[in-house]
Amino acid sequence: MTTPLEPPAQPAPVRPGRKLGPIVDGVGSVHRAWLEPLRSAYLGSGLTMSHLSVRVPLAKSKISELLRGIGHYPRWEIIFSLSQPLEVPSWPLYRLWRQAALEARKSSDWVEQSTDRASVTTSQSPPLDHQAFRETVENKYRLYAQVFLDDDQRDTAISNTFDILWLSWNDALASPDIRRFAWQALRATVMSRTPHIDGRPEFGAAAFDTIALQQLSTEAAQAHQMAESLQLFKAMSWLPDQQLDVMIMRRSYAFLPEEVSALLGVPQAVVLSSERHATHFLESVICPPTETEGTTA
Repeated sequence: MTTPLEPPAQPAPVRPGRKLGPIVDGVGSVHRAWLEPLRSAYLGSGLTMSHLSVRVPLAKSKISELLRGIGHYPRWEIIFSLSQPLEVPSWPLYRLWRQAALEARKSSDWVEQSTDRASVTTSQSPPLDHQAFRETVENKYRLYAQVFLDDDQRDTAISNTFDILWLSWNDALASPDIRRFAWQALRATVMSRTPHIDGRPEFGAAAFDTIALQQLSTEAAQAHQMAESLQLFKAMSWLPDQQLDVMIMRRSYAFLPEEVSALLGVPQAVVLSSERHATHFLESVICPPTETEGTTA
C-alpha cells in the first residue's frame, strides 16, 4: 500500500496592484516610528489598497503616498480609520502621531481639530507580556538614555520606545530574541534625538553623572575624575555601536557582564569580547605609548 503524497505547498498569494514603495527620505524619526509598524501591518494583512480605500476616505494612490510619508502630514482621523482594518492599537499610535505632528510644527489647535472626528481610546492596555517586559527593563533603559539626553528628552525617548514596541509586539515576539529587538528599538529612538558631531554621538555631559565621580568626596578629586571622564566619553564616541553600548553599561554603571548580556540580548561571550576590543582601542587613544628616552633617530 502506498502512502498518498502530501499536496504541494501553496505559494503565498500575490497582492494585486503596484508594490508599496519605501518610506521617502526626509521623514522625521517619530513620524517613521509610527509609520513603519503601520506599513508592516498592511504588508502582513493581505489587504489591498482597494480594500483600504473602502474604509479610508482617500484614493488608493493617496493611501500609498501616506504609507510612504509623501505629502502633508496626515490628520489623525485618516490614520485612525486606516488603523482599524489593520488592527493596529490606536492609543500608542496616537501618542506617536501627536508627537510627530508637533515636531512637524503643527499647532496644538491643528492637532485637536484633527481628532474631532475620531475618538482616541485611552483605556487601551498593552499585552500583559509587554507590560511585564517593560517592568523588567525600563529603569535600565532610562540609565542608558540619560547618558545621551536631558531629562525631558530621556523620558520622551523611553515613552516612545515602549509605544513602538507595543505597535510592533508581534514582530518582537517572532524575532530570535525579544531583548535584542527591544534594545535596537531603544537605541534607534535615543540616537535619533542625540546630537551628533561628524557622525558620532555627543554625550560629554554624561561625564558629570558617572559612578566614579559620585564616589569621590573632594572637589579636586572630582575635577580630576571629570577631566578623565570627558576624555573617555569623547574617545568612546568612536566605538562601533555594540562596543559603545557595552562600555556605557559597564563603565558608567558598573553592570556585571551577565546583566549587560541579558539587557542587550547578546551572549555573555559577545559582551566580554566587545569590552576587550573597546578597552584596547580606548587605551591606544587615551594612553598612547610614549617613546623611550634616549632613543636615537
